[in-house]
Order: sequence, then C-alpha cells, then structure tokens
Amino acid sequence: QVQVAESGGGSVQPGDSVRLSCTVSGLNFRDYHIGWFRQAPGKEREFVAIYSRPGSGGRPYYSEAANGRFTISRDNNKRVVYLQMNSLQPEDTAVYYCVTSQAALSAIRYAEMVRSWGQGTQVTVSS
Repeated sequence: QVQVAESGGGSVQPGDSVRLSCTVSGLNFRDYHIGWFRQAPGKEREFVAIYSRPGSGGRPYYSEAANGRFTISRDNNKRVVYLQMNSLQPEDTAVYYCVTSQAALSAIRYAEMVRSWGQGTQVTVSS
C-alpha cells in the first residue's frame, strides 16, 4: 500500500514563507520522481515543482510560477521531499498535493503521468 503524506500548510500573510514536507512509504523511494501539484478553488490542478529520481539525474524542475521563489529538495535516506516557498502571494493560495511519478523527463510536468497523490495540505495567503 502506497502512502503519500504532506504536512506544513497553514494560513500566512503576503511575503511570508512556508516549508511543506512529504513522506512516502510503500514503494522504492529512489525509483520515483517526487514533487508537487496544486489546485486553487475553481481551477484545474497545475504543476508546481518536481525532483527527478537519482537514475534520471536527480534534478529539480519548476513551473514558471514557482521559478525563483520556490525550492524543492529531497533526502533519499530519510525518504522526504521538501518544498520551500518564499515571497508567497494570494495567487499561491491552493491545496498542495505531493505526488510520485515515473514519467519520462519530457513528461515529468504532466498530471496524467502521476502514479500516487497525497491527500493535500491547504496553504492560504491573505492579509
């Protein structure tokens, strides 16, 4: 049984920072890309960031919205992936989902290639 669990969400003000954590069990952690999607009210789920598996280079990939503000990292020994989000703005308000994937690198940003989804953690940015 694969389990994906996010934590660290909450309510913050514009300009604040949040660090999300994702723990994964029930699979070989090193064989999967691990990353994050988000869904705002009334919108479709969108890619945020993902860190490729070691066998595919072990590198971070970002959406245009995340690039420059967010940092994804992974610890293959602790089986944890982090998303550090800085300079948060109201448009970042969404439910953030941790995901696993074994996609080719050309499709690593595609929701259709996700294997497992976490339950989501709410991040609300407002004044």
